[in-house]
Amino acid sequence: MRVISGTARGTKLNSIDSLATRPTLDRVKESLFNIIRDKIEDSTVLDLFAGSGAIGIEFLSRGAKEAVFCEKSHQATQMIYKNIEKTRFINKSKVYEQDYKKCLDELKKENKKIDVVFIDPPYKKDLAVKAVEKIISLDLLNKNGIIIVETDEDKRDLKELEKIPVEVYDLRKYGRVYLIFLSRKE
Repeated sequence: MRVISGTARGTKLNSIDSLATRPTLDRVKESLFNIIRDKIEDSTVLDLFAGSGAIGIEFLSRGAKEAVFCEKSHQATQMIYKNIEKTRFINKSKVYEQDYKKCLDELKKENKKIDVVFIDPPYKKDLAVKAVEKIISLDLLNKNGIIIVETDEDKRDLKELEKIPVEVYDLRKYGRVYLIFLSRKE
């Protein structure tokens, strides 16, 4: 696993050898960043269910102002710290080692506003829509902020997302993985 583009391009990242984490494939990452390239510069990014932190680090490498990493696994958060040190992004990063609900509540208390949220929960756990719902209810998104969900349960997630004041503005399929791009309904 490596950083694809930007100031840390080519840096090999540490990853976790575990069935509980599943890195986003390079071709999916490349496509994702091509789709949202105009949203990256000077943005505040939330990498929810961050795993090794590769997505948040990719944002920082491409010009994001700040990345917030949320991961409840101690082993994974240790990997995030190693990776942000290796890429020299420690001063632009904040790591929360806790459940996503507690992290979102904490961000609300800190009056944090997010430009881009990337949600990649463990598959089959039914957490993505719950996370979107909480982000919207806590009003954590900036006015033109977006949420990206990586899932293999597109039909279920899309049906559930209809109940939340968000709009699906793009949907991409890569093998069995889907990226759902959301904006807040005004």
